Amino acid sequence: MAGQRILMGVIGRPHGVRGLVRVQSYAAVPADLAAYGRLLDEKGRAWTLSWRGEGIAEVRDEAGRPLADRTAAERMTNVKLYVERDRLPEPEEDDFYLSDLVGLAAFGPGGEALGRVVTVHDYGAGASLEIAGAGAPLLVPFKRTCVPDVDITAGRVTVCPPEEVELGPPGEGSRNPHPNPLPEGEGVSGGVR
Repeated sequence: MAGQRILMGVIGRPHGVRGLVRVQSYAAVPADLAAYGRLLDEKGRAWTLSWRGEGIAEVRDEAGRPLADRTAAERMTNVKLYVERDRLPEPEEDDFYLSDLVGLAAFGPGGEALGRVVTVHDYGAGASLEIAGAGAPLLVPFKRTCVPDVDITAGRVTVCPPEEVELGPPGEGSRNPHPNPLPEGEGVSGGVR
């Protein structure tokens, strides 16, 4: 995981005329994005944020200079902000950064190989794993009933396809999702289970 960058926020439209911007933070507590200090953009340039509240922040370049005005802030629209994965706190026991699941080998309950986790989808109603193997991709809700075992160290997950288990009502049995996106270039954002 050394050197892996995790998308933690995206700069939005300007706020006012003095160079402030709106920021979509993917930290569990949005203001915590500023606490990471040095954030990198897609080009490797470093930025820092001073959180002003309600999703508004002042952005400073590596030399500590704030954005000069609204025009400078407009040029920052849609700039993605990353943190090195090794700077993120380790998840609690039985919690996992969804980005750490991408690439894990997926096995059925009987030990049969199903493929690899290629993407984690999280559109707000709960995360799901997309598993690519020999057949059509398999989409599995990231719930204990469908993903009873995750072993990051061994590089594997055990998957019970949804048609084989009782899912229960939406949200029930979910795997403790916390906002935290996927590595640079990977599918859709996810969190910790």
